[in-house]
Amino acid sequence: MSLDFAAIRAAQERIRAYIHRTPVLTSERLDDASGGSLLFKCENFQKVGAFKPRGATNAVFSLDDATARRGVATHSSGNHGSALARAAKLRGIPAHIVMPSNSAKVKLRAVESYGARIVFCEPTQEAREVACADVIAKTGATLIHSFENEDVMAGQGTAAVELLEEVSDLDVVMCPVGGGGLLCGTAVAAKAMRPKIKVIAAEPANADDAARSFRAGRLIRTEKKFTIADGLRTNVGEPNFQIIQRYVDEIVTVSEEAIIAGMRTIWETMKIIIEPSAAVPYAAIVERKIDIAGKCVGIILTGGNVDLDALPWM
Repeated sequence: MSLDFAAIRAAQERIRAYIHRTPVLTSERLDDASGGSLLFKCENFQKVGAFKPRGATNAVFSLDDATARRGVATHSSGNHGSALARAAKLRGIPAHIVMPSNSAKVKLRAVESYGARIVFCEPTQEAREVACADVIAKTGATLIHSFENEDVMAGQGTAAVELLEEVSDLDVVMCPVGGGGLLCGTAVAAKAMRPKIKVIAAEPANADDAARSFRAGRLIRTEKKFTIADGLRTNVGEPNFQIIQRYVDEIVTVSEEAIIAGMRTIWETMKIIIEPSAAVPYAAIVERKIDIAGKCVGIILTGGNVDLDALPWM
């Protein structure tokens, strides 16, 4: 896997016209509570409400014309499906999104709104992969994996580039880790722009395969328990783990209680909506999993797609 900073810079140019350059927000109250200086990169204000269009759009617009005409395919229960459907619509090509039969209605509607074809499957990883392979065999579409695709990783890294262009003196950059696409792009970009920066990822203790793998120095697959952070239930990808081992300084885990409390605190204090997965890095600060006293910390708030009828504190 040869993800490098040049690929991330090229992605930034490629997707510039199709995505938002999202704001960086601060809160004196949260700074006072944490003892550090927190800068939140608000990808909850991104197209489709999450960082995912960065990677999906870069991947779709990286395809040559002949390949693109045959369309793109992926399996996704959430934001990547919507992001890929949107990118395909922008390029005027077909998109086939394999979704588990129990996908959230709001996410189904989002994918449909961009004109993609939805193929339903049983809600298991194996069923998703089999259904997706079947679609590709029948249509000739190109698989755009949500985190193992190098163009996707490069696109996700553009959020960190924007953050560091705006705030050059960060000591730490944090993001959540699920499959590892965002973390890989973030780590490569951050270390290229500021070699001394610490890159720290956070994940739910109930879905701690990345942290276990990181400590063991080898890929460990875990059976996921339930976590409110539904975007982080995925096991980290194999190509992603190689990049993580090279560029990431630490992976910490947080409790479900801290995720919910952190999410609510950001809603109440900053007056913005974030989803549980986006609250995970801030939860690590609340639980004192890392020492940020006197440090300048950039946090990527990954998305704001929340079912408002099922808030975790109701």
